[in-house]
Amino acid sequence: MTETLVEELEPLPPSPPRPRRRRGPVILLSVLLAVLLIAGSGGVWAMRQLRPPGGRGAAVTVTIPTGTSTSAIARLLERKGVVTNATVFRYYLKVVGGGPFQAGEYVFHRHDHMSRSAEILRAGPVIVSRRLTIPEGLTLAQIAARVGGLPNRSASRFLEVARSGTVRSQLVAPGFTNLEGLLFPDTYQIDPSEDETRILTRMVTLFDEQTQSLGYQDAPRRVGVSPYQAAIVASLVESEAKVPEDRGPIARVIYNRLAQGMPLQIDATVQYALGGHRERVLNRDLEVNSPFNTYKFKGLPPGPISSPGRSSLAAALDPPPGPWLYYVLADASGKHAFTPSFAEFEKLKAAAHAKGLL
Repeated sequence: MTETLVEELEPLPPSPPRPRRRRGPVILLSVLLAVLLIAGSGGVWAMRQLRPPGGRGAAVTVTIPTGTSTSAIARLLERKGVVTNATVFRYYLKVVGGGPFQAGEYVFHRHDHMSRSAEILRAGPVIVSRRLTIPEGLTLAQIAARVGGLPNRSASRFLEVARSGTVRSQLVAPGFTNLEGLLFPDTYQIDPSEDETRILTRMVTLFDEQTQSLGYQDAPRRVGVSPYQAAIVASLVESEAKVPEDRGPIARVIYNRLAQGMPLQIDATVQYALGGHRERVLNRDLEVNSPFNTYKFKGLPPGPISSPGRSSLAAALDPPPGPWLYYVLADASGKHAFTPSFAEFEKLKAAAHAKGLL
């Protein structure tokens, strides 16, 4: 028997792992090929989008609302004529870097180079304040409508904040949420960063400052009513007086009628109860069932009916002495005649009717 020798072979060492092919060069090559393709077929078109011919156009102010995406900004700039193609601009921003961008007002130029438009966006909004004029005698709803006329502001949001108790006047107790008549009428410069809450706070704060400087904390001693009630009287004066010299006497009529337990019978309160201004208050209007109807309910209404200015606030706190209980329009300028006599009042009223004033 022949012995077969079998040589025991040592196992071969494992093969080293095959290196993964790097995808970066492949992607880069693809991009370069695409660029070359574009350069060959549409390079001129692409350059016209990036650098429109014809030179820089006129300046245009663009307001970017809060939360606007980069894509939406690109579309907005295309609509405004700042960039020629929103899609190209969006991809351009991806290449050069940019976004998210701040909300606010920007000043661009029409048909501008995309590089300059991108730089403007990266620099942030310009500080462009808006003038907001609130005349004397407006209601809270009317003031809200004016605030809502500002860019990126909402009248409904302003009213929502005003009725939420978030902002409070010093003239009212904690928990009181009615700010009607407690916003000071003035001209305000509103910055883009100021939202509805901040605008409302400024108006209420200025009202508090005005009443404090006039001495409203002494209203109980000076006119026998609370500071808030004095503000109610001021709102009635603001709504009734047509000429400056009538403010004080109208305030005195109100206090005299309160002292005698007479209903105030002020037409402006009926109009407020009815929800809007009317040229004439009719007899049927006097029956409206509202605590603001001072023909039907004695005493002051439960709150102001408009925002009084400083002159009316001053008149309500320091009216001139006088016995008057009635007033009626005397001429077309808006001047009233005042009298303590009902008989004289009837004569004055007849004369006003004859002049077509009532």
